[in-house]
Amino acid sequence: MTRDPIRIANCSGFYGDRLAAAREMVEGGPIDVLTGDYLAELTMLILWKARRRDPETGFARTFLTQLEEVLGTCLDRGIRVVSNAGGLNPAGLATQIGALAERLGLHPQVAYVHGDDLLPRLPDLLADGVDLAHLDTGQRLADAGVDPVSANAYLGGWGIAEALGAGADVVVTGRVTDASVVVGPAAWWHGWSRTDWDALAGAVAAGHVIECGPQACGGNYAFLDEVVDRRYPGFPIAEVAADGSSVITKHADTGGLVSVGTVTAQLLYEIDSPVYANPDVVADVGTCELTQQGPDRVLISGTRGAPPPDRLKVALNHLGGHRNTMTLVLTGLDLEEKAAWAEEELFGILGGRDSFAETDVQLLRFDTADATLNAHATAHLRVTVKDPDAQKVGRRFSDATMQLALGGYAGFHTTTPPSAASAYGVYWPALVPRDLVEHVVVLPDGTSRVVGHSPSGPVPAPVSSPVPAWDDDGPTERVPLGRLVGARSGDKGGNANVGLWARDEETWAWLAATMTVERFRELLPEAAGLAVRRFELPHLRAVNLVVVGLLGEGVASATRPDPQAKGLGEYLRSRTLEVPVRLLR
Repeated sequence: MTRDPIRIANCSGFYGDRLAAAREMVEGGPIDVLTGDYLAELTMLILWKARRRDPETGFARTFLTQLEEVLGTCLDRGIRVVSNAGGLNPAGLATQIGALAERLGLHPQVAYVHGDDLLPRLPDLLADGVDLAHLDTGQRLADAGVDPVSANAYLGGWGIAEALGAGADVVVTGRVTDASVVVGPAAWWHGWSRTDWDALAGAVAAGHVIECGPQACGGNYAFLDEVVDRRYPGFPIAEVAADGSSVITKHADTGGLVSVGTVTAQLLYEIDSPVYANPDVVADVGTCELTQQGPDRVLISGTRGAPPPDRLKVALNHLGGHRNTMTLVLTGLDLEEKAAWAEEELFGILGGRDSFAETDVQLLRFDTADATLNAHATAHLRVTVKDPDAQKVGRRFSDATMQLALGGYAGFHTTTPPSAASAYGVYWPALVPRDLVEHVVVLPDGTSRVVGHSPSGPVPAPVSSPVPAWDDDGPTERVPLGRLVGARSGDKGGNANVGLWARDEETWAWLAATMTVERFRELLPEAAGLAVRRFELPHLRAVNLVVVGLLGEGVASATRPDPQAKGLGEYLRSRTLEVPVRLLR
């Protein structure tokens, strides 16, 4: 007998998200599972730093704060809680949940998933010939001369499913994929087999949409005019059916919007190829079909799945050294000459740019001619230095900038006082044979089970769909791209992705024909000299472009003012180009 769809609600898109969201999702309407995603790539480095100070930590502490508010209600209503907040220490978080429950007089069944932490095994893996080569550069880890501080394989959802099947009320994990906290509950609820590829792929799509919380409900949405309710957006709910299709929605009387547009934007967020490999299934995002079923209800159907690859992604972090940034403000006339003088003077005081391992100097222009406000006549000279020696880039560097205060360009001042150095990490993505990774679930009774891997297969090519032909010799008008096209951008390690989508078939035909790699480079000069990968997703009327290396070695080490490329899509929407007049009607 087919069960009703499982209602899976999200209450966290990152470590530091809205604390009240868990309570709001539990109290706002009926749900079956409460989930939260806490583990961005940068978060693993943050948790390592926390655990270095206190070995008992290494998990997302805010999850405990949220759980304290809702645990009793969840137990009363039969709502299961599933989260990857365990981070680097899921066993420690499970222990803390037990202590919290005892303090509250509650008795939840708690399980946890581990096996993702490969750090203690790195020497043996390397000795056995596992090269852990960087996915973008191809450099072997052993040749890089670095010592990782974290190394976590991305696990899937079957350990979660086993824990729920054994009666767990709360399941916490280490590094599982973001979608796994949806795939596991859906597979448990509907009794899916390991080879129900299309159903599993549909759950991956639903998980990818709701993983970032309110972004699926109008947060960070490009078309402001569509978001009529400007209250803080609600958090999303995925109603996942037995065939893997899902309806994305939110609780009634919450802010924001759930539309084909908001769901499209989130499907495009932080992906590379439309063929989205997960440990349990390969989901072809390009096959997703979106239908507006009603107000704030969007159906995702038709998602095609295939067996997963025989290797798992591994996220490693190593310390890159120390860094410091000072921002000098320039005002009025001769800004480029002032910036050049300041740069020459500053590094002269410091003994030259070669005295640092790495330097980055950017002149950021915000000024306008004959500005009516002082602030509108300013630009920033952003100077970043990096070095293994913290003293070189600490107060020695930042204090040196202040020597320009009376002996440099006219109008000198800085945005901050002199600052100390800070350690930074470098992200290293790699692959590992999955047979070398043991996926373990510890059940509420304390017993451990090794979760077997699913059947694997070659990663398929994206399912191809025809793109409407575009042939228009009519009049054009130069307007911002965003008049016609939406965008969502983000980071994938050192790479940045920009998903661009159209709202109708005619504009989609124009977008697909117009947004070539060459045109994209014209609109984004920063991509000069960098590899750009381009993918078409006709069912979503979208093009996804991935700029390899735009973010350097990842967010923790990036010197770009927008290190996670969050604003990159909106920048592209502001660029002007010739657009057919008939599309502007």
